[in-house]
Amino acid sequence: MENICEWEKCKETGEFKAPIEKDNSRKFKWLCKEHIKLFNKNWNYFEGMTQTQFEIFLKSDLTWHRPTQKFGSTDNFFNILWNNALSDKYKMFKGKSSRHGNTLRLSEKDKDAFRLMDLEFSADWTTVQKKFKTLVKKFHPDRNSGNKEFEDRLKKITMAYSHLRTIMMVK
Repeated sequence: MENICEWEKCKETGEFKAPIEKDNSRKFKWLCKEHIKLFNKNWNYFEGMTQTQFEIFLKSDLTWHRPTQKFGSTDNFFNILWNNALSDKYKMFKGKSSRHGNTLRLSEKDKDAFRLMDLEFSADWTTVQKKFKTLVKKFHPDRNSGNKEFEDRLKKITMAYSHLRTIMMVK
């Protein structure tokens, strides 16, 4: 089915979409080639906006009109993750040496976790916590333009940290 140009008194085929409203809705009208040129020539998205509204729009456009959070925001997912992961609610690690090293044989999975976090096998829990926090900040997607490689690396680091936490817990 062909669309007819919706310009007044035009009978040409409407091949081009033109927005009806400025609210980015899906409402549009069909125009022919000649009339879409006229429409585009006269279209001003910002017509009727104040300078302040224009500046707010431009600032919002930098983030695709979606709300953003600062990296250190208290409700940031990774911030919550590392705060919970680093908490020692039950004081299990306070004043105690870790169970690994000379007293615990490390499996290959344990060693991989230490290597992934770039830690010595003899690292204590406090060192693991500090290194984890540093790595989360370094590889967080918000700090790396949403790069998928950094996101994947951060997931592996988080898994390694969780694994180390389980093997270092004193029962």
